[in-house]
Amino acid sequence: MSSNAPRHTALDALHRSLGATMTDFAGWDMPLRYGSERDEHIAVRTKAGLFDLSHMGEITVTGPQAAALLNHALVGNIATVGTGRARYTMICQEDGGILDDLIVYRLAEQEYMVVANASNAQVVLDALTGRAAGFDAVVRDDRDAYALIAVQGPESPGILKAVTDADLDGLKYYAGLPGTVAGVPALIARTGYTGEDGFELFVAPADAEKVWQALTDAGAPAGLVPCGLSCRDTLRLEAGMPLYGHELTTSLTPFDAGLGRVVKFEKDGDFVGRAALQEAASRAEQNPPRVLVGLIAEGRRVPRAGYAVVAGGEVIGEITSGAPSPTLGKPIAMAYVDAAHAAPGTAGVGVDIRGSHEPYEVVALPFYKRQK
Repeated sequence: MSSNAPRHTALDALHRSLGATMTDFAGWDMPLRYGSERDEHIAVRTKAGLFDLSHMGEITVTGPQAAALLNHALVGNIATVGTGRARYTMICQEDGGILDDLIVYRLAEQEYMVVANASNAQVVLDALTGRAAGFDAVVRDDRDAYALIAVQGPESPGILKAVTDADLDGLKYYAGLPGTVAGVPALIARTGYTGEDGFELFVAPADAEKVWQALTDAGAPAGLVPCGLSCRDTLRLEAGMPLYGHELTTSLTPFDAGLGRVVKFEKDGDFVGRAALQEAASRAEQNPPRVLVGLIAEGRRVPRAGYAVVAGGEVIGEITSGAPSPTLGKPIAMAYVDAAHAAPGTAGVGVDIRGSHEPYEVVALPFYKRQK
């Protein structure tokens, strides 16, 4: 087997038995869809969906200076995360460019789990390992220690309650707690990438099938369906959530991406990229960079990443993600556009789709917000 053969998750045989269309994603063979991606999307918005996210990269950081290391290595203030809580943050280069966006869970006083995107897991692991020099902390590659299963959608709390003894009612958004699911140990996190309420379950790979099956059985009366990466993309796009490689890249700082709020200059000590990010922050204040906006099509043609956004015959921006929106019934896109054209309702904005300038409405993100 060649070294560049795709990796398989612990649920690979199960996906194939369900008739999934598989695709290569960041070196992993992953389910793209099981049937209709539109039906899967709508199930998550109205009932519930079940996802295999085992391609995500888990990195554990332990030791007396684990918090200090993460504060130095990442842009957020990780030292203030309480045990059992999670925080969205980023890891940047010295020049301020985004290496990845991350979720960091504080599992114990001296133990953290960093969850990186599949395509960047090795980059993040290497960066954390390099940045750990001089800290009394250990960085451990735990990518093979976990399978990750997500249950997302309005029915997900009821479905998960049927197979766990954990206090889900007391579990806040962006928090995690150890418990058992279907009788096996799991870290249960109230996080997700769909814009809906839901949970992500970190379990041993050997237990993944048992957990998946228990959730499938518990969810059947509520309309739970297995979901692939295709609807995960349209769900996160509707929710205005950035995807690394599209809305976030090494050529952008968090301030360029409109996510400057994740950078915590007030924390103790220096951190990688601080000087460059301070410059980026003041630059963004004086001369706003291109702004990430939502675009809704007036017609039916779907914009794709890389297409030019135009106004008055000039290129004013670029599409970063585009897809048909099952919830809105129209094509939608996220794009970086010049600040002068970023206000919702700005007239005369279009997308160059194969030479034809299709009209689009500029809207504030997200496109979709769930009713609490």
